[in-house]
Amino acid sequence: MRGVIWLVLLFLVAVVAATTLGSNDGLVSIYWGGWRTDLSLNLFVLLLLGSCVVLMSAVQALNALVGLPRRANAWRELRRERAAQLALREALSEYFGARYGRARKAAQRALAIAERSPALGEDAEFKTLCLLLVAGSFHRLQDRPGRDAALRQALQPAKPLRAAARSTDDAVRLLSAEWALDDRDAAGALDVLEALPPGAARRTQALRLKLQALRMARQPMEALHTARLLAHHQAFSPVVAQSLLRSLVGETLESAHDVQQLRRLWAQFDVADRRDPQVAARAAQRAVQLDAAEDARLWLRPFWDRLPELAREDREQLALALIEARAGLGPDWLPRLESAAQAFGHESAVVAAVGMLFAERRLWGKARRLLEQAAAAPGLPARTRRAAWRELARLARSESDEAQALRCEQSAAALD
Repeated sequence: MRGVIWLVLLFLVAVVAATTLGSNDGLVSIYWGGWRTDLSLNLFVLLLLGSCVVLMSAVQALNALVGLPRRANAWRELRRERAAQLALREALSEYFGARYGRARKAAQRALAIAERSPALGEDAEFKTLCLLLVAGSFHRLQDRPGRDAALRQALQPAKPLRAAARSTDDAVRLLSAEWALDDRDAAGALDVLEALPPGAARRTQALRLKLQALRMARQPMEALHTARLLAHHQAFSPVVAQSLLRSLVGETLESAHDVQQLRRLWAQFDVADRRDPQVAARAAQRAVQLDAAEDARLWLRPFWDRLPELAREDREQLALALIEARAGLGPDWLPRLESAAQAFGHESAVVAAVGMLFAERRLWGKARRLLEQAAAAPGLPARTRRAAWRELARLARSESDEAQALRCEQSAAALD
């Protein structure tokens, strides 16, 4: 089809030329130094066109000859750039293949080639990536001085302020923080993370590293805030997030050294934390350890008012916490206890709590059967069962039954 089109065009040109030039009777005379030359107009036009073509070809040939060194230099530059890119790809392949010595050598070779190349010499992103591979290889090989030297080079301020340059700088800082955590240097990791720009500091990976550093530095309250941010960003599954938050709350509560500090920490907790039954149980247990049983019962009371709404595991934790906070229990708790015993008489933890609190109020008639059930319940912690046996021993002594009291003490001792 293409040949037919060209043939048609050729015939068209022939027809136009014959029509235009066939009847042209013009004459061109050229005078030069007493000589005269006569040419037909058609021949003159053809010679003029041919001269233009020859002149243009000569100019193009001259430009090509003059630009030959420049093209040769560009070709050499292209070869160096390709060699550097090949070395970088080799370094990446060796690094992810766990051949860190080879990866370091390939990355250093890429850097050396880039230093000899004007274009790559100004490419900050390329040099930073190479230095990151060198630093990562040194880190894997436990060569901390070499790693730190490569990181210092990578963190030098780059001239271009493009988005890619900022991104590579953030990558260097994040990796530096991660490697500091591997070295158990929590303070160093936090310093690096503090230097991140606000946008990078809110990224999920940065928050994960900050959480690890804060836990390592034993700053549970800040770690709790960071973990809540991660949970808000859905960095964890709901189950894992709840477990992590409860663990951090427990660490925060354990850091309290007196009742006033414990109260301040409780007030600083998020509303969602204070509404968590297991968090309240941990706080109550810590309050009892600091001789603040009244505060413990104050934190537990809202949950006992809505005990049927809670899960069985939550009721168990609340019951065990209330057992520890039973000293000085007031009579206002008795209606709650009786309602709990009627509604959850099949749950050993609730039964134990009600029995122990009845015993605390010296309501021995109500407490006896519940304490016997708790003492014989295999699912309860040994500490709770032991306390139930001792309450039964105290009940026996109040009835002057020393033999029964001795048997109860022996049963309690057998649980140690």
